[in-house]
Amino acid sequence: MFNNNIRSALLRLDGASYKAYKEIKGSYQVPNFTLIIDYVQGDPFASPSKFRVRIPQKIAQFPLQLYKSPSREIALRDYLTRQFHLVANQISLRRGTGKSGLIAISTPQQEVLARTSAFIDKNFLEVRFVVGLPAKGRRILGRQAAAMLCEDIPTIVEKALLYNSLDAQAIQEQVETVEDADWIRQELPNRNLTSFIPNGAVLPRRSGVDNRPLAENAIAFQSPPSLEVEFDCPNRGHIRGMGIPEGITLIVGGGYHGKSTLLQAIELGVYNQIPGDGRELVVTNPNAVKIRAEDGRSIAGVNISPFINHLPGGKSTTNFSTPNASGSTSQAANIIEALEANAQLLLIDEDTSATNFTIRDRRMQLLIAKEQEPITPFIDKVRQLYNDYGVSTILVMGGSGDYFEVAETVIAMNNYQPYEVTARAKAIAKNYPSNRHTEGGTTFGEITPRVPVKSSIDPSSHKKAVNLKARDLNNITFGTANIDVAAVEQIIDPDQLRAIAHALVYTTNHYLDRPITIPEILDLVMEDIAKQGLDILTDFTSGDLALFRRFEFAAALNRLRTLGIISEKS
Repeated sequence: MFNNNIRSALLRLDGASYKAYKEIKGSYQVPNFTLIIDYVQGDPFASPSKFRVRIPQKIAQFPLQLYKSPSREIALRDYLTRQFHLVANQISLRRGTGKSGLIAISTPQQEVLARTSAFIDKNFLEVRFVVGLPAKGRRILGRQAAAMLCEDIPTIVEKALLYNSLDAQAIQEQVETVEDADWIRQELPNRNLTSFIPNGAVLPRRSGVDNRPLAENAIAFQSPPSLEVEFDCPNRGHIRGMGIPEGITLIVGGGYHGKSTLLQAIELGVYNQIPGDGRELVVTNPNAVKIRAEDGRSIAGVNISPFINHLPGGKSTTNFSTPNASGSTSQAANIIEALEANAQLLLIDEDTSATNFTIRDRRMQLLIAKEQEPITPFIDKVRQLYNDYGVSTILVMGGSGDYFEVAETVIAMNNYQPYEVTARAKAIAKNYPSNRHTEGGTTFGEITPRVPVKSSIDPSSHKKAVNLKARDLNNITFGTANIDVAAVEQIIDPDQLRAIAHALVYTTNHYLDRPITIPEILDLVMEDIAKQGLDILTDFTSGDLALFRRFEFAAALNRLRTLGIISEKS
């Protein structure tokens, strides 16, 4: 349907049954932009209607230099999404039953992600959002709907989506900050670094549920001289800070002195942050994966034999499956699955690790013989992992000095400030030897790519061909199964989880008609998204998807409790 007079159409529908709103689906030319209604909700309590605005660049007037590179384009799209959210919140009014009156868009937090909420090129700016079409009971409130679509939406466009209405300096700062962060991240391997934390960064957060920077008494980060490096960024020029080298790094220190805070900043350094976050130039190897124990998770056909063998009852560890993993088996599987997905850096905090997986000291070795202990602790594999596969590790370790012997860099945190103490740690290890025997053999062991069974990745339920829900950071409803990703800490936005859910369906529809390994699946799906965008994952226009990494996609697939694995690719 195409109708130039949407106001007349809505006034005509006033008082009609809510389902009559279906008539307004279509495209409308209004002053300065095109309004597109892609989907109309069935009742006021259902998921809200899907809208788009498309503004010609002769009206929007965003300079090309603001989106001339991929980094800048993503940063600008993020900025526009935030501005739309801000203005919509200011003018949205409750107008009746259920979601009536809602005008909303994806809600970014501190991270800058590629999203389907906004797109820009030299011709158009397009923004996607949702609208709760107003009703009283299940009767259309046509006058209120006309006010929303003909007054509120144009106001949002004018205030949030036209360059001349926005803060040009703030836009410039965001695109340059993101571009600089991406540039430093790309430079890390050239410097043999895994992560960079700039001097002056503010790492502490306000609380466990408020990821904004600590507002009061925050201590600015300052690199120890021995680890200080300098980058010459494209926009801000010289910047100095702490470079964490490749290999094995320990972060040590007393309780509440900032060890885990530093590691959390490093793990989120795979993403870009908005200006003013305090960590906007904290960058990490993009293939870094946070590893933790995860009691109770399901495991499907993982070769955990580098860490665990000769289980009681003769259960296989080269093709290990369980619906209810222990702390040690889950942590072993999490590492192997990350390596299968091509991780280059592991991030581990002893606070979220299984103790018996992390270390087995000399006294325990004397009490419990190796023949009775199936677990090879990580301390005996971490060096082999780097030597054999080039995978670095950063560990937070406050309770065991045995790792001094295998670490190449030791950083002590004291009142949120880092000090390099490698030489001292090595001297302690020499003067006070642990006398423990290494238990890991001479090589790390084999990483075996797995082949999933297509029928085990089934998005259908009894009533729907595709049954998907991803409404928070913890769970995906996939078919008749639930995927629990609460422990996958680098999923940071519900829109990422929603996109991952659709990517699982996309995988089933496009790539599982032949035997194919999980690494091959990850390569193909991520390449498709890189070439064609997140829109390829859905059959409909969606504004609520955000880009995810291959590691979180693999993590969701691996936690699907129905997942089946073919033992051999043929």
